[in-house]
Amino acid sequence: MTEVATARRSRITPEREAELYEAVLDLLREVGYDALTMDAVATRTKSSKATLYRQWGGKAELVAKAVRHNKPGGAGLAIDTGSLRGDLHALTLSSDDCEMEQNSALMRGLAMAVHGNPDLLEAFKEHLIAPEMAYFHQVLRRAIDRGEVRADNPAIDFVMHMMIGGFAARSLIDEQPPNQAFLLSYIDAVVLPALRAPITG
Repeated sequence: MTEVATARRSRITPEREAELYEAVLDLLREVGYDALTMDAVATRTKSSKATLYRQWGGKAELVAKAVRHNKPGGAGLAIDTGSLRGDLHALTLSSDDCEMEQNSALMRGLAMAVHGNPDLLEAFKEHLIAPEMAYFHQVLRRAIDRGEVRADNPAIDFVMHMMIGGFAARSLIDEQPPNQAFLLSYIDAVVLPALRAPITG
C-alpha cells in the first residue's frame, strides 16, 4: 500500500500540490467542510476529479492533508533551536498573526465538522494529530536529553492539550484571535512552568 501511495503522490509536483492545498483551504474558508465538493476543488484548481481521487482518495483525506501542509514536521519545516523555549517560540513565530487568525476560524469550523464526519475524524487522526504528536514528542525528547525537563514530569503528556487549549480559548474567552504575542506569553506563563523548564535564554 505504501508503494501504491508513493506512486500516486509522485504524479503531482510539490509546487502543484502546494497550489492544490492552498485552493482547498480557500474553499474551506469560503463554504465550510460540508458544502465543499470535489467538483468545486477540481474547478478551482483546473484539475480533473479523477486526478483528485487518484491522488487523495476522497474529500476527507484531501482536507486533512491540506491542513497538515507546512505544519511542524511536515513539508520540510524542522525546528531545533537548542532549547525547549526556543523551539516553542520558533514554532509560534512560524505563522504570522494574519495566518493565525485565518487558521483559528478554519479550525473552529473543522472541529464542528469532525463530529458529524467519521471519515474526516480518521483522516485528521492519521494526517494531522499523529504527526503533530510525534513532532512534539521529538521536541520534548530533546529537552529531556538536554536536562531541561524531567522524563517523569506528568505534564509531558499534556503539552499538545495546553498548546491547543491556549490557541482555542483565546477567541472563546477574550473574543480576540490568537496572535504571536499572546501565545509567546502563554508559553512562558503556562507551558514552560508546567514542564518546570527555564523561561530564560
